[in-house]
Amino acid sequence: MTVSPLRRVLTVLAAVALTVGALTVGVAPVGAAAEPDPKALTWTVQPATPSGPDQRRWINASLDPGAVVTEHLAVRNFSRNAVAFSLKAADGYLTDKGRFNMFSSDRPSVDGGTWIDVQEKVTVGPNETRVVPFTITVPKGATPGDHPAGIAATVTSTGGTVNVESRVGFRVMVRVNGSAQATLPVQGLSARYTPSWNPFAGGTLRVRYTVGNAGNVWVSGTSRVVVSDLFGRTSHDATRTVEELLPAGSRQVETRADGVWALVRLRTTVTTSPALLGDAQVGADLRPVSATVTTWVVPWAQLALLVLLGVLLVGLRAMVRHRRRRLAGLLARARQEGRQEGQESVRVGGGTFGAEPDPGDARR
Repeated sequence: MTVSPLRRVLTVLAAVALTVGALTVGVAPVGAAAEPDPKALTWTVQPATPSGPDQRRWINASLDPGAVVTEHLAVRNFSRNAVAFSLKAADGYLTDKGRFNMFSSDRPSVDGGTWIDVQEKVTVGPNETRVVPFTITVPKGATPGDHPAGIAATVTSTGGTVNVESRVGFRVMVRVNGSAQATLPVQGLSARYTPSWNPFAGGTLRVRYTVGNAGNVWVSGTSRVVVSDLFGRTSHDATRTVEELLPAGSRQVETRADGVWALVRLRTTVTTSPALLGDAQVGADLRPVSATVTTWVVPWAQLALLVLLGVLLVGLRAMVRHRRRRLAGLLARARQEGRQEGQESVRVGGGTFGAEPDPGDARR
């Protein structure tokens, strides 16, 4: 069989193209192939003992200034490949939704996160768990109270010019022993009343305020909202839980009270009572705080009802008076007609029975 020159050229070009394609795949950058994809990874980080993970959700450490303690964390890799994790510690905080988080890598820590010393990296094989020790060193001049921090195992992926850091970790609550103070001041208290247009039903009072943690410890607590009217009668009294707050943290609270009767003035008083979280501390100073706001209300529905009742009453009285006048007029008319008829009867009777008989008629 004779092969044409054109077919030979096409065959050679096809072989060269296949070879170039195979080389392109084979010489891909090693760094890109080895870089883990966080979407394909699953891992956990939790408190541990030297022998392995324990049952703690986070670490609570109550220490004196200048104290040093060694703790452990466990990193478990659920993926099919070995992964090099970066271990990082940073200051902790609560998000607006109340979830614990730690500073990102581009935000420097200034408090409890700087007290944690852990190795920079750990390589964990597929389906393997590695235990890593770390130390917490409290500065000698540390102020009493809670200093929240977090520690995490992170993986960084590069997408164009943006580095994405994925991390999994837990909180480390360091409490420096000393005077513990807890108070939850109420700020920005406001109450807005919406009346019901049904005069026989109460309206709705919406109470908004911000609870701040002005103490030096990690707390939760309760807030009690009491609403009283012009005469001091209580129309609403309810208590709700204040979620956890770290020192210098704050949380917005909104309460709705239905069926509130408003008569010119409403007094709304919010009282907060803190409760210590974490390790109990004897002699902690827990101070309740109260704030009051006055709301002036015009009870339009009730006023409208009173006006309507007044109009009905005036109309009823006018109708009764009209009927009385009409009846009196009828009676007066009847009397007048009766008097007239009596007078006419007297005139007629005088002409018939008033004449004397003529004596001459008898003689005749």
